[in-house]
Amino acid sequence: MPRFAVLVPVAALLVCALGACDGGVRGVAGGSGVRDPYFPKSGNGGYDVTRYGLSLDYEPGARRLVGKARIEARAEKDLSAFNLDLKGMKVRSVEVEGKTARFNRSGDHELTVRPRDDLEKGGAFTVVVRYSGSPETVTDPDGSEEGWLPTEDGALALGEPTGAMAWFPGNHHPSDKAAYDIKISVPEGLEAVSNGELRRKTTKGGRSVFDWHVGEPMASYVATVAVGEFVLRRSEMGDGLPVQVAVDPDQVAASDEVLGRIPEIMEWAGRTFGPYPFSSTGAIVERKDDAGYALETQNRPVFPGAPGIGLLVHELVHQWYGNSVTSESWRDMWLNEGFATYAEWLWAEDHGGDSAEEVFDLLYAGDYYDKKADSDAVWAFPPGRPPSAARISDSPVYERGAMVLHKIRETVGDKVFHDILRGWAATHRHGNADTDDFTAYVEKKAPDQDFSEIWKDWLYGDGRPDSP
Repeated sequence: MPRFAVLVPVAALLVCALGACDGGVRGVAGGSGVRDPYFPKSGNGGYDVTRYGLSLDYEPGARRLVGKARIEARAEKDLSAFNLDLKGMKVRSVEVEGKTARFNRSGDHELTVRPRDDLEKGGAFTVVVRYSGSPETVTDPDGSEEGWLPTEDGALALGEPTGAMAWFPGNHHPSDKAAYDIKISVPEGLEAVSNGELRRKTTKGGRSVFDWHVGEPMASYVATVAVGEFVLRRSEMGDGLPVQVAVDPDQVAASDEVLGRIPEIMEWAGRTFGPYPFSSTGAIVERKDDAGYALETQNRPVFPGAPGIGLLVHELVHQWYGNSVTSESWRDMWLNEGFATYAEWLWAEDHGGDSAEEVFDLLYAGDYYDKKADSDAVWAFPPGRPPSAARISDSPVYERGAMVLHKIRETVGDKVFHDILRGWAATHRHGNADTDDFTAYVEKKAPDQDFSEIWKDWLYGDGRPDSP
């Protein structure tokens, strides 16, 4: 018998094993990460989430959360399996398209789902995950805490960069944004505040249920839930935009004046950066020890204690830069923080404070901070190339990122610069972008200018440039 006569049947068996005998190609497993430069296991490959429907029941005394996540997604390839990010929590069941699916846990936060039937590329599908447990607090590489943070009267959920996986399963990377419906049940007498708009509140049998809706795309790291005692206030701006604030009773007196300036800030920001991209605004003010930092949670930023005017401006302007125009990866964080920091400079410049030029010069000279270590930290690394995940929230990402924007302003002049600010926000509204997208956009807006030195020395260069 010729040698090839034996090989042909073996090859045929291999093809059948791959699922081609029935005329189709068997699906593959989606990736367990999107290969982010700093968080390679965050997010998941093979699908795109379009909507999260979260039903949460929280008991603060026991610190127990019972959750049901309905995830609507679209397959980006033929899938036989896919992953969701979920840290801790006990998974009770998983369904895909109404059918019970197999699942297993691996690593620190990987939930692998194997649907009964393969998912076809381009097809929409729905996953329902039921889970429960005591949500974990996540410690970032820089030592800060996020995830589900117990408070004296409830809990606070914060997600940057990876904490959202502590309280709901999902595709937790900034590159996959989705609409949200978040329904939270808590003991009667407590409030549950989240993103978007409150569609209804019902109370029955000693429990209150709050139903929040987010219609615009949102990255999971800016999703939030705040459970506790709050003083709630709702008003409207002149154009009808709802302003909703939730303030811990201990912080009301200290917060009243600054939060009263939200409409003023929003009107100024609209003139400076373009139309507001979301359907409501506001703030959540917790007690000072409930969180170690402020965060630009979508629609209403979270603050640990009453914020100063500069911090309030910073987090509200993040709604344009960070929440609407979202970084493609964590390496591009300067696009979020540099813009929000420069907004603080512009606010001060327009309201009787130091000009952006004066702030830039003080930073360059090392005279902006009282401590030399703080001044030197500005030059620790280039904003476009943080050295590690632990450094993506360090000073160069903020201050030196803002200095990059000021160098662009110096080069193109105020009129073109403000066109860039507004145009960048409009071009990538509700989308994602990276640093290459931004540099290409700037060069297109000012084709007669040479930006190569700015990119080389200020965006990607090590140390302090030779001249300001």
